[in-house]
Amino acid sequence: MSNLQDISAFVAVATHGGFRGAARQTGTSASQLSEAVRRLEARLGLRLLNRTTRSVATTAAGQRLLEQLTPALDAVESALDVANSFRDRPAGRLRLNVPLAASRLVLPRIVPPFLAQYPEIRLEVIVDDRFVELLQSGCDAGIRYEESMDQDMVAIPIGPRRQRMAAAAAPGYLARHGQPRHPQDLRQHLCLRGRFTSGAMPAWAFERDGESVTVEVDGPLIVSLGAAVDLA
Repeated sequence: MSNLQDISAFVAVATHGGFRGAARQTGTSASQLSEAVRRLEARLGLRLLNRTTRSVATTAAGQRLLEQLTPALDAVESALDVANSFRDRPAGRLRLNVPLAASRLVLPRIVPPFLAQYPEIRLEVIVDDRFVELLQSGCDAGIRYEESMDQDMVAIPIGPRRQRMAAAAAPGYLARHGQPRHPQDLRQHLCLRGRFTSGAMPAWAFERDGESVTVEVDGPLIVSLGAAVDLA
């Protein structure tokens, strides 16, 4: 394709009837415009402008080319204006990939004020507990916990710096089965096991006074991790 700047130079000269007028309108020199037109004519193998010391006029080929180029360049200019509008204010679609827990614990607090501040953004939230690659999944950004985040991702904290999970049981269950005194006692209890979409079922991890304990629990019901609280 011919250089777009050379094409724009030809249109400017042909529209303003000369190199000097075009130079004033485009903010460049008449010699630069003349060289650009010569390059375009050399590429096409056609004379596009008839030049005299006093005037410049399009040839038949130049006039036909001008008629075809003018709406095309107007369309290019309009397209650039649309793109520039994104620079002035946030607008368009923002697609997020978030785990179910974050969709319940984090998004309800931050989404309403975000949409109020940026009314031209259309937010699309994909809730998925799989650790998918954000861009390959068609998403612009996502919410991740630190242990499941790629090292090369740019991350900004948006929630509590530390979140903790707790083990809980219904009073009726504890009345029937007794209350565990240590995490290892959970091996003898009916626990609600959580499964990631990938199929992994993490063990329950406890920590107190610098001591960490991991327990492989068991129970009659396996659920998606994000739905465990509701089902409990």
